[in-house]
Amino acid sequence: MKIPNINKKRVIELLKDGKRLDDRKNYEFRDVIIESGISNKAEGSARVRIGKTEVIVGVKLSTQEPYSDHADEGTMMTGMEFSPVSGERYESGPPSINAIEVSRVVDRGIRESGFIDWKGLCIEENKKVWSISIDMYCINDDGNVLDACSIAAVSALLISKFPVYDKETEMVKYDELTDTPLPLSKNIPFAMTFYKIGEELLVDPNREEEDSADSRLTLALSHNGKDMMINSMQKGELIPITGEDLDKVIEHSEKVYEAVFPGIDKQIKALK
Repeated sequence: MKIPNINKKRVIELLKDGKRLDDRKNYEFRDVIIESGISNKAEGSARVRIGKTEVIVGVKLSTQEPYSDHADEGTMMTGMEFSPVSGERYESGPPSINAIEVSRVVDRGIRESGFIDWKGLCIEENKKVWSISIDMYCINDDGNVLDACSIAAVSALLISKFPVYDKETEMVKYDELTDTPLPLSKNIPFAMTFYKIGEELLVDPNREEEDSADSRLTLALSHNGKDMMINSMQKGELIPITGEDLDKVIEHSEKVYEAVFPGIDKQIKALK
C-alpha cells in the first residue's frame, strides 16, 4: 500500500534528526512478548507480539515417504496468511505475494541455519519420515510482521513434541504427545530485518515506517557459542542496498542481536 507523500516526508525528516515516530532509536526493537499453548491441535504453537504487531504460529507433524534424493531425511513446509482483521489492506482469499514472501524468508532462515536435524526426523529409511508443517497467521499488522513470524516459528519449533507413532499400524495418534522434542541444534536462527528510509537504516519499523521504506534486508543470525553467524540474507523492495549500507547492517546486526535475543531466549526457555 502506498503511503501519502506527506507522511513519508514526515518520517524521513524525523529520521534525519535522529528521531522516530514512537521516540525509539534507529536500532531499537519494541517489546517482544512470546506465549505458548495457543492451539490444542498443534504439536507446538506460539503467539508473538512485537509492539502492536501480533502473529500466531502452529507446528504440525505428519508422516510421509521421503524424497528419493533424501531417503533418510524429514521435510518441512511453511505457509503464511494475513488475516483480514490484521489490517484494512488485507482481504480473504489465497495468500498474497507478501504472505508468500514472508513464508519463504522464514523457511530459508530456518533451513540455512542448520537448526533442524533432518536425519533425526527419519522413522525408517526409504520408507517413512516426519514432515513438519509451519503455519503462520498475522492477527494484527503494525509493522515488522516478517521478524515476528520468524521468532514465533522458531519458538513453536522449540516447544513442539512428537505425537505417538504406532510402527505396526503406521498411524499417528495426534491426541497423545510424547515427551520427545524435535531434533534441533543450538543454532537458533533470529531474523532481523533492516529497512532503509531515505538515507537512514532502522530495525523493527511500525506500519507507517515500513510503508515509507525504499528497501529492506533480512538476516537470519545465530550464535554457535563462539562466533556470530549470518545464515541467510534476503533483499526486498526495488531500491538497491549499497555496499556502505551493507557494512552498516553487518556492524549493527551483532549489537541488535546482543540487545534483543537474550530476552527472547529467556522467554522461550521459560515456556518449555
